[in-house]
Amino acid sequence: MKFLLSTILLIILIPVLSYGQGNVLLKNGTVITVTNGTKQNTDVLIQNGKITRIDKNITATTGTKVVDVSGMFVMPGIIDAHSHIAIDAVNEATSPVTAEVNVGDALDPLDVSIYRALAGGVTISHAMHGSANAIGGQCQTIKHRYGTTDPSELKMKGAPRTIKFALGENPIRVHGEGNKITPSTRMGVEQIFRKSFSEAQLYMKSWDDFNKGLTKSSPAYNLRLETVADIIKGNIIIHCHSYRADEILMLMNVLKDYGINRICFQHVNEGFKVAPELAAFGASASVFADWWAYKFEVYYSTAYNAAVLTRNNVVTSINSDSGELIRHLYHEAAKTQRYGDLTDDEALALITINPAKQLGIEKSVGSIEVGKDGDIAIFNQHPLSVYAIPQMTLVDGVVKFDIKNDVDDIRIDIDPKEKYATYYEDLQRHEHYGCMQGVMELFMETGYAEYQRYLFTKSHSH
Repeated sequence: MKFLLSTILLIILIPVLSYGQGNVLLKNGTVITVTNGTKQNTDVLIQNGKITRIDKNITATTGTKVVDVSGMFVMPGIIDAHSHIAIDAVNEATSPVTAEVNVGDALDPLDVSIYRALAGGVTISHAMHGSANAIGGQCQTIKHRYGTTDPSELKMKGAPRTIKFALGENPIRVHGEGNKITPSTRMGVEQIFRKSFSEAQLYMKSWDDFNKGLTKSSPAYNLRLETVADIIKGNIIIHCHSYRADEILMLMNVLKDYGINRICFQHVNEGFKVAPELAAFGASASVFADWWAYKFEVYYSTAYNAAVLTRNNVVTSINSDSGELIRHLYHEAAKTQRYGDLTDDEALALITINPAKQLGIEKSVGSIEVGKDGDIAIFNQHPLSVYAIPQMTLVDGVVKFDIKNDVDDIRIDIDPKEKYATYYEDLQRHEHYGCMQGVMELFMETGYAEYQRYLFTKSHSH
């Protein structure tokens, strides 16, 4: 019965929430463009999903929805460069290299986390593979078009391909300690990268020789090597889970050896130690505002990280890595004014134009400019105020969140009046696993259980 009711509700909601390009005129707001200053008492006109005019006293044409935003603050839709929402499973933790898998092939448009993100003004996120593998799967930049049942409608057209890399404890723990294969050390992680790039170079040469007629038989097609070859060619942006400065330097040295320069380091807790080196390489950094010490390799960090990186000309963003924190990125950006004294535009750039640059989508989104997508977040107070509350969120000019007019609970398949949490909700509560989500199942396999028993017998003689 519950499934039937949920299905009926979904059918009712689809026409309201479906993907489209809206026509809307936002009247008389304080418009924070991020890239071109803040404009008082200004209108923003969006037609067919694109911003077509930013001016005073714009007159709406027939068929254009008019929203009075007097006294409110209008800013670009917030972008999260590191998320795992809209993904059913995060880690394909079965090999140190899984470049062939793609989270974009298995998106979940019904994930309620998409709506929760919209309620925090977030219009775009980077749905990432996890950090269990040195070279993980390919990621997907998604627009939060909540309400569609077509996974392909979440994908942002024109967004460059991206892939997840990981340094440090996570790939070591899963493969070296968990499965007794390389990498067991940080040195081993480096060799995973070098071996994969070298194999891809040989694969590319084999195909070049065949295409030039130097060999008669075509090489066997290998999707994993095809993907790594595309990284070397510069067709895929690397987003690398990282914490320690020594490893960040290591990976930049590896990439130099193979002529690769498109990389955004994720988390980057010790980025402040190597900020000049990151800037010189052209690497960007997506950091936590003030989250660290949750495991040993993250012990050394600072809330000044984003400000130090910004002052060293590293394109920096603040990410969530969480289905909960994603709703509070404007608060996270505000912390950089307490720690580092960034200006309003610098702080807001951390959650708008900078992550757009890191994802290669800055020509379409990340600021309020004519010609860009109508992705907008509207707040009742300045978004960097602790009292700010998101009022409305638009994607492509279509209202996807409205604090005043949305039903009390817009979740598609969960009854908000249920006394006890459903199994699905219980899973969501454990999203703090973030990059390592789904790996616990691997640890529970027989081999790892035996390894744990071995460790236990070594430390407990009785």
